[in-house]
Amino acid sequence: MNGPAVHEPPAASTSWRVALPHTSAAVPVARALVRTALAEREHSADSDTAELLTAELVANAVEHTSGGTPIELVVRLLPTGFHVEVHDADPAPPRDLTRPVLEAPDPWQEHGRGLLLIRALSSSCGHRPTASGKAVWFRLPGQRRPV
Repeated sequence: MNGPAVHEPPAASTSWRVALPHTSAAVPVARALVRTALAEREHSADSDTAELLTAELVANAVEHTSGGTPIELVVRLLPTGFHVEVHDADPAPPRDLTRPVLEAPDPWQEHGRGLLLIRALSSSCGHRPTASGKAVWFRLPGQRRPV
């Protein structure tokens, strides 16, 4: 060994957890939170992509789950990436998020592209069960910029 060993602990993550109304009004609120989080913490993740994918997750939760409980948005700025989760009360996994797409969406339909965008633009994505339903998530690469 040439010299003393130096161990630097990894930088801690910063996170936000916000309850959103189970309405379409939650989408612009979620986008604004993501935009603000990335700007204030000077994170290098692509803000436009982060906003788009967050909007897709929140819109899917509003459209495909019952409106009895709020949706929860969890945003984590990690030393090596950006992680977003949307929690809802429906335990059913999202269709086609982690399975290969067998057919292209109908070009004449307004719906059917959100999960494709998440799969195509994120570095990873998935879903997991929670005590009250499920969390659907995506991650983007990036890092905190030195302050």
